[in-house]
Amino acid sequence: MAAASGFATSLSSSASSIVHSDAKSGVDFSGNALRTRNSSYCSVACFPPANRFACNSLRYKVLMPGTHSIRLNPRCEVAPNAAEIRSKPSSLSALELLKTSAADRYTKETSSIVVIGLNYHTAPIEIREKLSIPEAQWPQVISELCALNHIEEAAVLSTCNRMEIYVVALSQHRGIKEVTEWMSKMSSVPVSEIQEHRFLLSNKDATQHLFEVSSGLDSLVLGEGQILSQVKQVVKGGQGVPGFDRKICGMFKHAITVGKRVRTETSISTGSVSVSSAAVELAMMKLPESSHATARMLVVGAGKMGKLVIKHLAAKGCKRIVVANRTEDKVASIRAEIKDVDIEYRPLSELLTCAAEADVVFTCTASKNLIFSKEQVEGLPSPVGPHVGGQRLFIDISVPRNVGSSVSDIENVQVYNVDDLKEVVAANKEDRLRKAMEAQAIIEEEVNQFEAWKDSLETVPTIKKLRAYAERIRASELEKCMPKMGDDITKNQKKAIHDLSMGIVNKLLHGPMQHLRCDGTDTRSLSEILENMHALNRIFSLDNDISALEQKVREKLAKNQKGVS
Repeated sequence: MAAASGFATSLSSSASSIVHSDAKSGVDFSGNALRTRNSSYCSVACFPPANRFACNSLRYKVLMPGTHSIRLNPRCEVAPNAAEIRSKPSSLSALELLKTSAADRYTKETSSIVVIGLNYHTAPIEIREKLSIPEAQWPQVISELCALNHIEEAAVLSTCNRMEIYVVALSQHRGIKEVTEWMSKMSSVPVSEIQEHRFLLSNKDATQHLFEVSSGLDSLVLGEGQILSQVKQVVKGGQGVPGFDRKICGMFKHAITVGKRVRTETSISTGSVSVSSAAVELAMMKLPESSHATARMLVVGAGKMGKLVIKHLAAKGCKRIVVANRTEDKVASIRAEIKDVDIEYRPLSELLTCAAEADVVFTCTASKNLIFSKEQVEGLPSPVGPHVGGQRLFIDISVPRNVGSSVSDIENVQVYNVDDLKEVVAANKEDRLRKAMEAQAIIEEEVNQFEAWKDSLETVPTIKKLRAYAERIRASELEKCMPKMGDDITKNQKKAIHDLSMGIVNKLLHGPMQHLRCDGTDTRSLSEILENMHALNRIFSLDNDISALEQKVREKLAKNQKGVS
């Protein structure tokens, strides 16, 4: 998890006792209960089995035994006893039964922003690669997620270090369950395995996490710039896609602003700031220093990451690099840009020949299939020389992986993937901590700004309800009045009476509406605006209308049932 929050949580309504986990994975509850994941910036906190704990950002609160289950949203009420639910008359509709039980909580709360994800803190690459989603499929994924009953908006951020799904859930519990089941269906990874490795964050914590991600604070290589480009791509790819709407789109756009500001106002982006640069650093750590300039380098793939690998190799003094790619166009472009290095293009059909001639092989392609299997590598005719340590290195920074894990079983061959880059990162841990602290103040300020904007949206349903309430009264009274005006009333007179009724209503509503608006032109605080909203709801009994969330759930259920039939 990111530097500030230091953990991610995975929750369920289970009240099982705490079981201790190893230091790498943090603290576990049994089954699907609370799970914390610490980042490289935070130490693991362990609690005795007799206690439970709730956590918010970096604050831990120990609870005594017997406490009720922990929920993501503090507004949610504890669900009634199961026996109590079963005692309801069977003649009730499913929705009504839901309303009288646990579902009553989502009819009384606002929708929530939730992130359900797996990253290099919580899941090994063997799991992440199964769940990774190509960028071209992100719009389709948004549509599929928003077709779920309790998901209103969605976005997906899938990179080599993370696969995170951001949603606006009409019900946190049901939304998380639906998304997790969708992830399982899409990847063929069992739900239980996803629950073991996922993290969950909601509302302000979810916002803070995304802002830390875009700032490079949650990256394996602190401050790396590629993640900001990937967040920008989420916004670009989501434009015009139904479901990438106001809250999620607003949050991602704000995250881009935060990422730019952090990099401008802090020194977080200085030094080694990409997965590609860390991969090159790892290769240099494994090679004898005397061979850095002479080792034979092969880069498979000439995309963004491949280009960065070539640039960093050139910066380390490599004079000759072979690049294997589908076409020569990108390689020619890189060659024109980096003039002091001999960059040779080879087609993928000659890949095994190139690998046999290389001491270090970097793989960075978008292929879903293995490029190097154990059998292929075993068949390579030329061993590497003692000047490079006698071992051929495969450094695979692709997700899904391009090099089979069993390749490392071959004598005189070493395979490294993105998870192994932690060795490079650990070399300057103190510097990482200092830079992260510089960025946190900016992120906290920006989180508060976004949350204020998001919370101000809560007044929109009240504004609509109040205007509809006034309009019903106006139309009803006008309908009673018109017959009393006689048959000889002219059209102009009817219009004048109609306009008079509209004018009176608008004048009466002007004051209350002004006290509900939060567009930056007023001096009222958000808390005052929300207090006004709750007061108007009570005075005019606006909460007696059907809940906006319930209405949305009904519409989704009806739409999905219609689609099935």
